[in-house]
Amino acid sequence: MEIVLEKKDAADWTYRGEGAVNLVLAYTGSSPLFFGKVLRILKAPRNGSHCGSVRNLKALSAHERLLWRDVGDIVSCTYHDVACQIYVQHVMTPLLDFKHVDAGVHVLVTREFLETIEKNILGQRPAWRVNAGRINIHRDSVLLQSDHAIFSQGGEDEFCISVEIKPKWGCLPTSRFISKKNAIKKNVTRFRMHQALKLQKGETSELSDYNPLDLFSGSLDQIYKAIQDLFSTPQNNFRVFLNGSLILGASGGYADDTNLVIEEAFEDALQSVIQREKGSRAMTFLQLVAEAVYKSGCLNRLLAVQQLDSFDIEGAIHAYYDIISKPCQVCRHMDDEELLNICGTLHSAHLDQSLEIVRNFLIAATAKDCSLMITFRPWHVECPGSAYNSIFVESTNQTFDYKVNFIDLDLKPLRKMEEYYEQDDKIVRSYTKMFVTELEADDYYRPEEV
Repeated sequence: MEIVLEKKDAADWTYRGEGAVNLVLAYTGSSPLFFGKVLRILKAPRNGSHCGSVRNLKALSAHERLLWRDVGDIVSCTYHDVACQIYVQHVMTPLLDFKHVDAGVHVLVTREFLETIEKNILGQRPAWRVNAGRINIHRDSVLLQSDHAIFSQGGEDEFCISVEIKPKWGCLPTSRFISKKNAIKKNVTRFRMHQALKLQKGETSELSDYNPLDLFSGSLDQIYKAIQDLFSTPQNNFRVFLNGSLILGASGGYADDTNLVIEEAFEDALQSVIQREKGSRAMTFLQLVAEAVYKSGCLNRLLAVQQLDSFDIEGAIHAYYDIISKPCQVCRHMDDEELLNICGTLHSAHLDQSLEIVRNFLIAATAKDCSLMITFRPWHVECPGSAYNSIFVESTNQTFDYKVNFIDLDLKPLRKMEEYYEQDDKIVRSYTKMFVTELEADDYYRPEEV
């Protein structure tokens, strides 16, 4: 029987959070069909440019259909979110392992369901998100996925705690297409440089000490340091949920830095899960997260996908212009004769090579922008053991099951290539202006420790 969510069903779905493209709702009703599930609902900008009720003939542009022609039936999609689901299923899942990815399925919804949801969650959304976009009420389907913040076969009194991490770029680029003026990219992480631009734009009040190279290092001590730094300045990169409810971080924007008041509230929230005295629970939880990252090895696969981009945007942008058959705007303004000759080799390449370069760049862009969900539940005496991996915490004499999943694996639009290039230039210029002077340059150009 075909599932259709109607107006009466809207009360069973609550706001979990949102990004630039989708809202996420968690199920709180009693139907076993939806227990342990979330809905991802497509948003539309307030200006109405993408709110039309008439679907496009094709979700992808002609050049995108050429780029992804071998991916399932993606070229025939009429909605972009359907194309994204196919992309996750056929591209990202094989790369990251089906155990860690749920591509989801689309279920039908009525317009009344979407309108009621819009009204119900309005007061829970950050004001700036409300001003930027609303639910696209002209869609007739939404994406149903596993709720990675809980265990789907949990008991009524079971506590589940989960952490959502945005790992960001886990490596430094080495591409020969990076210009001399941007050589600092080879020695300073993208995250650190981007912090300067965010501070300048007022998107954050404090620079984070988080270093993605620590998280991807394979060293338990460095992973723990990375988790501590994320906890100190969560921004939009670190969130914690207890039984699906947010207890640390922001639901749809940038969180405040973790001060004493926030940390004490977090300690209190952990009381039901971490069996330690107040003042030690947060540290124990962060150690638990670090060990799960270390033991799972999941970031090794993510790093391998990120490293599919071996050309950097400064190289991939040339292949992009060849794909869309337009004169290269980068070469047009380049004054480095040596680099211009190197880039010329890309423009003389076969179209198939250009497609591969851009395809790998966009797949890597997905991996650089995704989130990692790690969910824990303590073992019970009456039910020891399960099919999940586990960690024993000596300080609390507790054993925790845990599971690891990747989320936010959306297909990146081809048209964003020029935006990626411009953003890259802004980030480097902002960091250089804020931190690097002629006297300090030699110190800052030393590679960060891994």
